[in-house]
Amino acid sequence: MARPDIAGDARRAFDVIAAGGIGILPMDVGYSIIGGSAEALKRIFAAKRRAPAKLNAMVADNAIHREVHVVDRRGAEIVACITEDYDLPLGAIAPARMDHPLLAALPRAAIAASQKDGTVVMLLNAGPFHREICRLSREEGHPLFGSSANLSLTGTKFRVEDIEPEISGIADIVIDHGLRKYHPYRASSTLLNVMTLEVVRVGSCYEIVADVLERHFGIELPPAPPDTPRI
Repeated sequence: MARPDIAGDARRAFDVIAAGGIGILPMDVGYSIIGGSAEALKRIFAAKRRAPAKLNAMVADNAIHREVHVVDRRGAEIVACITEDYDLPLGAIAPARMDHPLLAALPRAAIAASQKDGTVVMLLNAGPFHREICRLSREEGHPLFGSSANLSLTGTKFRVEDIEPEISGIADIVIDHGLRKYHPYRASSTLLNVMTLEVVRVGSCYEIVADVLERHFGIELPPAPPDTPRI
């Protein structure tokens, strides 16, 4: 028996993606399918059978968020409070610097499928593997984009064996770290526009995120729908 080689697994996955491949990666909020080139993102989009309005998310750490997102002081403090002080995952949405090297590295068509009205979604603080591959992305200047490793509208997958063959079949590398941390929620990250405070998706840790915002910022988010999965 041996402990997981998080750094080694992240290095292997990053090298495959940086070379134009596709990876299925273990995030705390479920398995993600990730690419770093226009062709890889096009293949992911087609395999997932996504509606044209669906966007890719950027795999990012807080350092990338601070460099690429354009937020005011309140927005910056909201992100830091949720992801650092309370150590929660978040899909943070905010305007982005489209001329930043991590965005400019992708062709215009790929960026168009990853932004809406100048905003970009970033998956933040999604576990140790996420942290390590984000470090590689940032230090080596290669962007990572993608979405949940599942057919569109079939639900987030928290075990590799639950991923549909249409999705796993296009991956050049699969990193299997077993059952993911936030599986009881049966949902990927909560998506929040940290400037407008629009809740785009109720996901993992939503009630905790809402409590943090009310407690520290006096912001009241709408209640989760009654059928939202609970732990």
